Amino acid sequence: MAEVENLIDTLALERIEVNLFRGVAPANQGPRIFGGLVIAQALLAAYRTVETRVCHSLHCYFIRPGDPAVPILYDVDRARDGRSFTTRRVTAIQHGEQIFNLAASFQTDIPGLEHQDPMPDVPRPEALVDDDTDPEWRRAIEMRWVDGREVENPKVSPPVQNVWMRAISPLPDEVAIQQAVLAYASDMSLLSTAMRPHAVNWRTPGFQTASLDHALWFHRRSSFNDWHLYAQRSPSASGSRGFNLGEIYNADGRLVASTAQEGLMRMRAAAGD
Repeated sequence: MAEVENLIDTLALERIEVNLFRGVAPANQGPRIFGGLVIAQALLAAYRTVETRVCHSLHCYFIRPGDPAVPILYDVDRARDGRSFTTRRVTAIQHGEQIFNLAASFQTDIPGLEHQDPMPDVPRPEALVDDDTDPEWRRAIEMRWVDGREVENPKVSPPVQNVWMRAISPLPDEVAIQQAVLAYASDMSLLSTAMRPHAVNWRTPGFQTASLDHALWFHRRSSFNDWHLYAQRSPSASGSRGFNLGEIYNADGRLVASTAQEGLMRMRAAAGD
């Protein structure tokens, strides 16, 4: 089995100017950079320009495939510092071009009214097995599919799936790191939810997939050292795009984050751009 990725090292950034940071991607991730990595590094770059507030939402677009062979520059725009909210915009650059951009909002902790959806009633992670279907390398997130995972011969299935996740290596309690790792993990498995009704996956010959945009809302603080349930559903697929929604619960059933993502899903023979 390949060596487990160290997420703290992977997400580390070098400050090269006041609002400019440099990150790198692991060389063994394939021909393009994993989208969750860029989300997480961009969020950490924004955090490096925010003092005491905590991110409550981020919205981002994937513009070009990332090149794992060269560093990524993260240019932070300090858009606004208000009384309760702070806004940052981050542009990720490679080869002189934008590959990704992110807008994030940070808030002072303010107590208020609360409610949430209940966590789905599914088997606990201890009753399931870890996914080890990727023979080349292993990300630093342990994943256990509630309904199993058909990699070689996917079958037509409802556009719903539940996946338990947690960090394999210990993470510090720092909220920025915890949120960055959750953001990293939130791009794992979500797009595949829209593929389930069509019996395809990322190994299907000629099938092309890519994240197009991604949104994440942090509702409550949590530690990704512990198990989290990623409850996912896909309300729609059309125009060679799959739309997916996700809710992330901690092991105690607290809803800690929600996601939305649209991704490219098409056969290359039909590609026009």
